[in-house]
Parts: sequence; C-alpha cells; structure tokens
Amino acid sequence: MSRKILLVDDEDDIREVAQMSLEMTAGWEVIAAPSGAEALRLAQSERPDAILLDVMMPGMDGPATARELKARPETADIPIVLLTAKVQAADRRRFDDLGVAGILSKPFDPMTLADEVSGVLGWSG
Repeated sequence: MSRKILLVDDEDDIREVAQMSLEMTAGWEVIAAPSGAEALRLAQSERPDAILLDVMMPGMDGPATARELKARPETADIPIVLLTAKVQAADRRRFDDLGVAGILSKPFDPMTLADEVSGVLGWSG
C-alpha cells in the first residue's frame, strides 16, 4: 500500500537520505519540509498518512510543532513519529506527553527506516 509521509528536518542531507530511503525501499510518497512552520502548512494541505518529525530544529522545534499539529482539528489525527538523537529516559518521558506514535533514533539506517516507521505505526505490508 502506498503511503504519503511528511518528513520534517532542518538538515538538508538528512531530509535527502530519509526521503530517498522511504521512496526507494517502501515506495512511499515523501513530502519534505525544512521547518516546523512549513510542516504545519503542508500537513494541512497534503493530509499525509504520517509525519516524521525531527526534535531539534531552530525556531519551532519538533515538540512545539507536534503540540500545534495535535491542537488543530484538521491535523490532530495524523500520527507523528519523532526522529531524535536524544534517547535518554528523561527525554523519552518528555516526548510521551506529546501524544506521538513513537520515537526513532538518529542516526537511522536508511535500509531499515521504512520498516521501523511501519513497525511504530502498526502498518503491515
């Protein structure tokens, strides 16, 4: 099944690697955004099946973006998976309060990223 993913990361190289990975290994359509503000706009207009959201970004960071997405009726039901290099227990507890579907560690393996996202979201096939 083809999925539409909104990928949000302020680092160009990470966006490119993740986008190529998801498109080539899973055949998903990937829409990329460099900022939280752009993610809010694209989430509303594109209605993705899921959002991969970097935690550490300048301006509106991942947690602030996730809170805003969950507060808007038109994007509240889109599952969010956080991408973060911070995986300590205290960080994970802070992210639990956001109502996200899951957390994936950076750096990620491009060959298994789609499988990891599918696993977190409970997608099969």
